[in-house]
Amino acid sequence: MSSNVTRTEAAPDPLASDLIGSGVEGGVGDQLRAWWQRVRGGDMGALPAIGGLVVLFVLFSILSPFFLTERNFANLLNQAATLVVLGMALVFVLLLGEIDLSAGVTGGVGMALFVVLAAQGVPWPLALLIGFGFGFLTGALIGFFVARVGIPSFVVTLGLFLGFQGLALVIIGPGGLFRLEVPELLFLQNGNLPVWGGWVMLAIMIAISAGTSFWDRARRARAGVPNRALSLVWFKLAAIAVIGGVVVYVLNQNRGQSVIEVAGVPVVVPVVLVILWLGTFLLDRTKFGRYIYAIGGNAEAARRSGVKVRWIKWWAFVICSSLAVFSALLSVARVGSVDATVGRDIVLSGVAAAVVGGVSLFGGKGRLMHAAIGAIVIATITNGLGLLNLPAGINLLVTGGVLILAATVDALSRLRSGGARV
Repeated sequence: MSSNVTRTEAAPDPLASDLIGSGVEGGVGDQLRAWWQRVRGGDMGALPAIGGLVVLFVLFSILSPFFLTERNFANLLNQAATLVVLGMALVFVLLLGEIDLSAGVTGGVGMALFVVLAAQGVPWPLALLIGFGFGFLTGALIGFFVARVGIPSFVVTLGLFLGFQGLALVIIGPGGLFRLEVPELLFLQNGNLPVWGGWVMLAIMIAISAGTSFWDRARRARAGVPNRALSLVWFKLAAIAVIGGVVVYVLNQNRGQSVIEVAGVPVVVPVVLVILWLGTFLLDRTKFGRYIYAIGGNAEAARRSGVKVRWIKWWAFVICSSLAVFSALLSVARVGSVDATVGRDIVLSGVAAAVVGGVSLFGGKGRLMHAAIGAIVIATITNGLGLLNLPAGINLLVTGGVLILAATVDALSRLRSGGARV
């Protein structure tokens, strides 16, 4: 007797190679194999920067007895904060395959407007808002010329880099200097959390990371997409707890050189971490972020897919310039004064920080964390060479060499992954 029931074959399970290819699914073993395949293919991310940072720490700890002290560690974090924020700002345009050479001086002019207006009696919150408004408008102007008119970002921002140096001189005057006399802003770079505040900060970091990770898992489950092994989430949280715990413990030690106790995590650390988390959330978990990566990978393909390329570029430059003003604010809060040279030299170090950390100059690859790591690498070089009393020229030579090496690694990895030779 024949059967009317049609026999159907069960759908095969996804192959391990399919899970590895996605880069996000599978267990611990799949993740490790996927990571190793990416490294062998040239996509090393921040691995070279992390390796370089370890080497630098070992080297400077041998050459200088002061490098690994609690006082110098806190000083290093304060030094790096300005460059970390500027590097993260530049990531938004570098991911598009663009560049902003005016970011540093944009921040300098914003701070010049702020201190001059405050000195003339304008309430400092309003004066600061005007300074940030200048950064917003500058980003909008750059975005207009790049996205709408079609002028290369290198040309537009180079012109503003030169012009804004003159504008700063007009606002402040040659040789002019204004002291920052706002305690709330000076506290950003000169204040410390109470000892218990560092542990609270760490607990909040772990809670937010856990909440974000489990929220991502829930979204993927609702979409029917395979999730990472849960053990990877716990490993990530454990790593944050251990590394963060060591950092907080070290910074909570007394590093004062007098009877006055100086201890606690510098205030600028949680401030920078908030910016890092917000920016990472924007790039990793919103359509805006996905569109930035898509445009950086292939702008024409993104446009044909319905992405409003012009608006995305416009907003990317606005974010970059606005964050550049905040970076300048951290710089001014650290030194306590503003002159016409603020931001003139740091922009190239910001680009170097992003590239050293693993952000591609060709667009489409990199994360804010990469720029932060690269900035810490450059700040470590400056800090360590300063402790050795070497001349500033050596610092520039070493930083330049590191940048060329990082750019070379970026270009070679792009070729290995199948990118076209430019």
